Amino acid sequence: QVQLAESGGGLVQAGDSLSISCAVSGRTLSGYAMAWFRQPPGKEREFVAAFSRTGSYTYYRDSVKGRFTISRDKDKSTLYLQMNSLKPEDAAIYYCAAGSGVITSEIRNQRAYASWGQGTQVTVSS
Repeated sequence: QVQLAESGGGLVQAGDSLSISCAVSGRTLSGYAMAWFRQPPGKEREFVAAFSRTGSYTYYRDSVKGRFTISRDKDKSTLYLQMNSLKPEDAAIYYCAAGSGVITSEIRNQRAYASWGQGTQVTVSS
């Protein structure tokens, strides 16, 4: 069983940068697709970024391409999301997710992920 714990959220100003982390326990990242999702206030949870199961490919939501970078440290079993040039519309609760059977066509589908963290709040002031 994979356990996920996010950290690093906070309050920043528009244009600032912030890095959030997801500590993985229970097993290593090998063979798991890992993703970040977010839920803005009053909205549905949405895909942000992901690694394929092999770790060879990354995927991003169009609105964050060029600003956000997903990375991982397999030795430390940690997933990261570096967020630059933050905008007020990036404000949300950010969730880390893991899935062992996630295929490429489902990489952006939250239902494909079996394990979730508790979330970390990111607030962006204008």
